Amino acid sequence: MGSEDVVVAAGQGANMLEQIRTLTDVGAMTRMLHECIAYERSIDNELEVLLEERHGLEKKLGGLYQSAEVLEFVRSDAEQMLRSVSSTCDLADHVSGKVRELDLAQSRVQGTLARIDAIVDRTNCIDGAKQALEVEDYETAAKYVETFLQLDSEFDEAGPGVDSAAGKVTGTEQRRQMLESKQKLEGIIRKKLAAAIEAKDHANVVRFVKLYPPLRLQEEGLHSYVGYLRKVVSMRAESDFEGLVKSLGSGTGTADFVGILNNIFKDIAFALEENEDLLFDLVGEEAIAHAMLELQEECNTRGTLIVKKYVEQRKLSKLTKEIALHNKNDMNLLAVSSAPEGPDPRELEIYLEEMMLLSQTSEDYFDFMNTKMREAGAAGAQMSPRESNTFKAGSFGLSIQELVGYYIVLEEYFMSENVRKAIKIDELVADGMTTSMVDDAFYVLQSCTRRAISTSSLQSVLQIINNTAALLNNDFSEALQRKIREPSLFLKLFSQGVAQQKVGTEVSTALNNVDVSAEYVGKLKHDIEEHAFETFIGPGEKEKVKSALRELEDIGNRYKHIGNQGMEQLANSITPRLRNLLDVVGTVSYELTEAQYAENEVSDPWVQKLLHAVDVTVTWLQPLLTTNNYDSLVHLIIDTLVKRLEVLMTQKRFNQLGGLQLDRDARTLVGHFSAMTQRTVRDKFARLTQMATILNLERVSEILDYWGDNSGPMTWRLTPTEVRRVLGLRVDFKPEVIASLKL
Repeated sequence: MGSEDVVVAAGQGANMLEQIRTLTDVGAMTRMLHECIAYERSIDNELEVLLEERHGLEKKLGGLYQSAEVLEFVRSDAEQMLRSVSSTCDLADHVSGKVRELDLAQSRVQGTLARIDAIVDRTNCIDGAKQALEVEDYETAAKYVETFLQLDSEFDEAGPGVDSAAGKVTGTEQRRQMLESKQKLEGIIRKKLAAAIEAKDHANVVRFVKLYPPLRLQEEGLHSYVGYLRKVVSMRAESDFEGLVKSLGSGTGTADFVGILNNIFKDIAFALEENEDLLFDLVGEEAIAHAMLELQEECNTRGTLIVKKYVEQRKLSKLTKEIALHNKNDMNLLAVSSAPEGPDPRELEIYLEEMMLLSQTSEDYFDFMNTKMREAGAAGAQMSPRESNTFKAGSFGLSIQELVGYYIVLEEYFMSENVRKAIKIDELVADGMTTSMVDDAFYVLQSCTRRAISTSSLQSVLQIINNTAALLNNDFSEALQRKIREPSLFLKLFSQGVAQQKVGTEVSTALNNVDVSAEYVGKLKHDIEEHAFETFIGPGEKEKVKSALRELEDIGNRYKHIGNQGMEQLANSITPRLRNLLDVVGTVSYELTEAQYAENEVSDPWVQKLLHAVDVTVTWLQPLLTTNNYDSLVHLIIDTLVKRLEVLMTQKRFNQLGGLQLDRDARTLVGHFSAMTQRTVRDKFARLTQMATILNLERVSEILDYWGDNSGPMTWRLTPTEVRRVLGLRVDFKPEVIASLKL
């Protein structure tokens, strides 16, 4: 026990004595005695537990003593094993040293033998090359040279392991002899290749170009062969161009600009496709890329010359200036009378077709070259064919862009003039529902937009779409509305109380023009979208086309709005003729006896007269109007009738038979108008039909069988307030019962 424990124990003893002195109660003394006894028992238990563990501890101590003796034996054996292993290690080190010496000696022997074999092989190569040259077997000679060069690079006679001066002399002499043969072979091959190129002997050109790689002249062979390919393309192009110029000079031949330009593209494509393997064998993928760029230079030279000659021959610059002057004067209303006529659109169509083909075949060529370049690994893999400008940046690409600019000006002029001409010569088509300008104008627009798409130039397509939208939004839209805007046109429809067939034809044709034009705008948009998306496959290109087409969609909706306004004018000119019959409805009673109800079944008081009047005033227009316009007219008439009938019915009083009568009247109206139009009319009469259903009820509470969750497939068009108001029309329904309904 430490000094600190002694101090603590002394302190505890002092405290305990102090507690004992304070004890004055027997009960407290007894309780403390019991606590001391209990504490003493717990100490006894802990001592017993410790004593029980004594046997196990003694047993473990005995085991440790025995283990110590065993460990001593193990230590002795381990020391003996260490001595044995050390001896073995020394022996292994000695043996491995001898093995390394033997391996080094063997390697030197093998190297020497290999060098001797190489000397022999090189000697054979020298002799074989000389013999092959003597018999003009250049392929074999090239193979011997290639083998010699390979052996010479692998075994350098001046390197380590060759101590003999004679060996060095032999190696140097071999190199000198082979160098002489190599230089002689190179000279022969160059001359033979030049002669084959001059003679246009393609087979020998290929033969001698293939001998350049064995001589390690790949780059020279590549440049020589690509130069030959370019020369072949150039000769054909030069010959075609000379023939073209001669034809233009004589004025007797046909100037086929598209054909000779297409020949250049075909020759370049053929040269690349047919020689791809040979080019790859020369240098690899870089050879193909080099050949493409070199051939493109020939295209830049010859193709640009052809395009410029075309622009010059067709006087496109002069034509565009004349068109610009014509458009400027056309916009100046004061100068219209004295403005010079622009170029004849009929003559321009030939030029437009030519320019379309020139642009189209050029874009196809650019696509081909870009695809080949990507395959050769020289362009970005993520680049779409039409988004790459690798080959468009040259002089030929710029000349095509210039040509496209001329095309756009001429196409816009051609389109505008023909549409205006169609408007100017507008006339009624025999057995047709529209005038001639509708079909004529949209035929021109469709032809021009398809031709623009065929150019494969996105710039052309976007410009022509914009011009199409401008024409439809201005000139053509004005022509469509000219007749409809006549203030007295619709008033003449029933002049002197009789339908005027001639006026009806004029009105119907004007409305049909708008309706069919709205339909044609949608078809034109779809046609452009379908053809353009086949040509322009890049996401960015498609989005640009879609953006341009949104204007056409807006124009189609605008035409529909104009048509709706015209149909409302037509309906407004018809409905006054039905007003008297509707006024009769206001005098008809719906508080019926059974006799009156039965009599109405035989002699209808107003429905049949109204329907007859509708037939007389409306159905004569059916053969004159398009199906869509006629259906719209019928629905507008229905809207007017139903609105008036609802007002009239809410001013009447009904008994149950009157409700049945109204239901019968509504069914008759629905049946008749359903036969007049292809569109459904039930929704138009839904409110009136539901009013009849309410007025048929036997009790007010029956409405709950049809309302809310009990409505089934029926959608109520009447509000709860309107339902109460209709119920209030029944003479036998009490207001307080109606007011208590929970709708």
